[in-house]
Amino acid sequence: MAASLDGKLVVAISSRALFDFEEENRLFEQENDRAYMALQLERLDTPAPPGVAFSLVKKLLAFNTEEQQRVEVVILSRNDPVSGMRVFRSARHYGLNIVRGSFTRGEAPWRYLRPLRANLFLSTHLSDVRAALAAGVPAAQAYPQSVHASDAHPNEVRIAFDGDAVLFSDEAEQVFQRQGLDAFQQHEQDRAAVPLPDGPFKPLLVALHRLQQASSATMRVRTALVTARSAPAHERAIRTLMDWAIDVDQAMFLGGLDKGEFLREFEPDFFFDDQTGHIESAARHVPAGHVASGVSNPGH
Repeated sequence: MAASLDGKLVVAISSRALFDFEEENRLFEQENDRAYMALQLERLDTPAPPGVAFSLVKKLLAFNTEEQQRVEVVILSRNDPVSGMRVFRSARHYGLNIVRGSFTRGEAPWRYLRPLRANLFLSTHLSDVRAALAAGVPAAQAYPQSVHASDAHPNEVRIAFDGDAVLFSDEAEQVFQRQGLDAFQQHEQDRAAVPLPDGPFKPLLVALHRLQQASSATMRVRTALVTARSAPAHERAIRTLMDWAIDVDQAMFLGGLDKGEFLREFEPDFFFDDQTGHIESAARHVPAGHVASGVSNPGH
């Protein structure tokens, strides 16, 4: 019987999002890929330090048991195959059961997301993220400089999402940017009972919900909606999630307050937002990724 990823939560991730290859990457940018390859080969037996998405990946893989493999993590990297050897060795060093990967030596790897049926793609390359989003795959540009995840919740994978242009479409955000806050609030109040259209990250939230339903006593999923919305616009967001039959564990309606300090207290393994200002604020406290979609990201 052929191998299959059907029914699994599939995370595709670049090597720089999983491991800290920033020193090596600076060499690549300053010189050429041959020098980079030589350094990676020289360090073949030196495990790479954990990167910004390491905690997220480690915890998701912890849902797997000998009886059932619920999560698959696949390396999808612009690295060359030689450097790929170090990536796999580093994963093995940390006990990460990652056995699949594609290494494209500079070519855009996002096309392989389709046969993988990926539920999430994390990369440091914005162009790859944009292409993945255009193909309908939840994707974010990981910020390698982000503070790494807290180790305070070893048995929970904690994920925080912005609402508009992430979980939901940017329909309401367009009203806000064209007409201002008062018009936005009225628009959302008038449509409180009308579910918002799906955003690019709804499929990931659905997959996480399935994983949560199957979670064991040892691992669970905890999700949070962290949004600039405030009352009365909060109601449409909540009712949309109810319409999807999906519960989030926490919802923060911050009314434009800086998100970073609230995220610091929630301690997520990753936070997703469409606005770079929010991501830069969050990255000072938690792992963060930019979802390059919606009206805030022209040219997406």
